[in-house]
Amino acid sequence: MRVSSLMKRLGLKLSLNDPRWGKDNKPQANEGKKPGEGPPDMEQLWRDFNQRLNGLFGQKRPNNNNGDNNGGGDGGGNRPDMSGGVRATAGAIGAVVALIWLASGSFIVQEGQTGVVYTFGKVSHTTGSGFNWRWPYPFQSDETVKVSQMRMVEIGYRGNIKNKQTRESLMLTDDENIIDIQFAVQFKLKDPVAWLMNNRDEEDTVRQVAETSIREIVGKNKMDFVLYEGRDKVAFETQQLMQQILDRYASGVLISSVTLQAVQPPEQVQVAFDDAVKAGQDRERQKNEGQAYANDVIPKARGTASRLMQEAEGYRSMVVENATGNASRFKQVLVEYQKAPAVTRDRMYLETMQQIFSSASKVMVDAKSGSNLLYLPLDKLIAQAAATDAQAAAARAAQAQSSLPSSSTTLPSELMPSVEVNRTRDSRSRESLRDRESR
Repeated sequence: MRVSSLMKRLGLKLSLNDPRWGKDNKPQANEGKKPGEGPPDMEQLWRDFNQRLNGLFGQKRPNNNNGDNNGGGDGGGNRPDMSGGVRATAGAIGAVVALIWLASGSFIVQEGQTGVVYTFGKVSHTTGSGFNWRWPYPFQSDETVKVSQMRMVEIGYRGNIKNKQTRESLMLTDDENIIDIQFAVQFKLKDPVAWLMNNRDEEDTVRQVAETSIREIVGKNKMDFVLYEGRDKVAFETQQLMQQILDRYASGVLISSVTLQAVQPPEQVQVAFDDAVKAGQDRERQKNEGQAYANDVIPKARGTASRLMQEAEGYRSMVVENATGNASRFKQVLVEYQKAPAVTRDRMYLETMQQIFSSASKVMVDAKSGSNLLYLPLDKLIAQAAATDAQAAAARAAQAQSSLPSSSTTLPSELMPSVEVNRTRDSRSRESLRDRESR
């Protein structure tokens, strides 16, 4: 637009369809030529251009006494004017070109970006956001880098999880199983100069570092750990290892997060793996059921064993104490017997018979007296029968509820004193009978 406006101000027309192309305004310039005959007069065009340019810059048109522009004598007078016009034109064009060249060194850096300025291909400095200027080409050049933008690379897939990249996703675990992992890495730039100068292909470098890091972490763990409880730990360790490698490469990258998108066995063995997982779940369920049953039975068995041990300990203490008491009583009776043997024998006989008859379920009838009146202790007989039935029912219930075989052979604690008393009574009765026979 600037060149066309300048040509309009100079009065130049460069259209080949112009009928006045190559013709002078004066009829004698093209005298003897028919329209469309011969090439345009370039020398006359150049003189016209210089005259108009001189008029534009305030120079006067040279005098021509003969009034003929084509005269040989005037050619020498026009040469200084032509050289001056050429110099003025070249200066104006050079100034415009210099301004355009200097303006080409300006550039604008948006917010969140950093400008990097190169001097002869070497980084000289960085610029912040806003309007900036550098020396134009070929001295300096610039490049803007988005430092606040969150960037992401995908490993094992592209765009969608279904679009798998098996060459990247298949990995070997520590227990020699193959696992399919797809994950994404988010990162930002912490050094734009290192990002541009130390990386040939920036995103591919981050992708290769991510793949290397996760292969190392997965290779140190077992398959079940990576699939289930260790996913977060694998992602965290991968992020740390990536940052260490990228810092060692001076790549200018700051890893923000590592997200595992899909962790699963290969598709070829997915069905078999699902069956194995179901079998493992069934095994865990059965183990839990068995543990629950053990937790229910073992405390009961321990409680029953403790109860039986306490009962046995009580029975032992009772027997020992009874034996000790009987021995002490026998010693005391022996002392009294030695003082009055007859009285002691009668008293012992009466006490023994009283104990026997009080616990016996028989009716004693005195046939020698010849009395027809009989006394039957019905209340004692009924109470004794009820007590016997209750003891038998309690014994059957205890035998049915007991889970240990030894518990069925143990007598109830309430029956043990009566057995011991009966034994004592039998021994005393036999002793009293022997004394009566001896007398």
